[in-house]
Amino acid sequence: MTMPAAVILGCAGPRLSADERAFFRDADPLGFILFARNVATPQQVRALTGDLRDCVGRAEAPVLIDQEGGRVARLKPPYWRAAPPAALFGALHGREPEAAVEATRLNARLIAADLAPLGIDVDCAPVLDVTVAGAHGVIGDRAFGDAPAVVAALGRAQAEGLMAGGVIPVMKHIPGHGRARADSHFELPIVEAGRAELEACDFAPFRALADLPWAMTAHVLYRALSGNQPATTSSAVVRDIIRGHIGFDGLLITDDLSMQALDGTHAERARAGLAAGCDVALHCNGDMDQMREIAGVVPALTPLAWERVERGTSQRAAARDGADAEALERTRRRLAMLLDRPVA
Repeated sequence: MTMPAAVILGCAGPRLSADERAFFRDADPLGFILFARNVATPQQVRALTGDLRDCVGRAEAPVLIDQEGGRVARLKPPYWRAAPPAALFGALHGREPEAAVEATRLNARLIAADLAPLGIDVDCAPVLDVTVAGAHGVIGDRAFGDAPAVVAALGRAQAEGLMAGGVIPVMKHIPGHGRARADSHFELPIVEAGRAELEACDFAPFRALADLPWAMTAHVLYRALSGNQPATTSSAVVRDIIRGHIGFDGLLITDDLSMQALDGTHAERARAGLAAGCDVALHCNGDMDQMREIAGVVPALTPLAWERVERGTSQRAAARDGADAEALERTRRRLAMLLDRPVA
């Protein structure tokens, strides 16, 4: 087969323009990512995901979204459930660990039940960042907490719930964004902690969940690891930490290349991320000029990266539970009981 390009792209609005259709057909990205600007109604989202796949002629082209719960949720009421933030499950774990693990899994299963019927088959979650005192609030309640073992246990439960509903999880932000004192959307966070501290805390949840199928990098510079390169563009971090110490061998995608933590043109950012060892470049904002720039330099997906894509698809297929509407209603009621919240 002809390999798609090693890039995942966004689009500008809820419907594709003629220019976007032609561009995606020619660029042939591996897949696509949706944001709030792309979402109106269930019928509209289903039509959009179908149109995106039609553009590249691949019914299996991944369609991603950030549906963590809490403040990072692209799908919102009234059409979709308002899921709680990760920190709520972390707080429950402090009181009732078993209930927290079950609730996290059930909550993720319901998120998957919202995504899969829309044609969205990849969720950029769980957030496995470990919170550290004094860090910037960009992660905050998106994280399960400040204990690596708890983050790993609840992250595992979230990943299992997503896959049971036919959605591939993407653990982020590998190898850890939790102690960053800046928001990587706007500037490059610099972490001064030593490697031993990073291994014991930040890296630990990712190492515990290294068997998961996809991961997204952190646009964070770790002085002890890479000198002056953020993880996304550091071959030392990708080779020695992500693939080495952590042991992750799934599909590695960059965080959004349009974020201001990265220097250089968008083409240079894409080249640098792929040269560092990322499998796929991610560009989210739907800006056509930036996407053309990136599409002009990204190569075809490597055979190893395609193998990683297929491995993730197989993991998801093996985990699917086939729950029907009645089973999902039981899931909603059980989750409400665990959280002592009204049924949503």
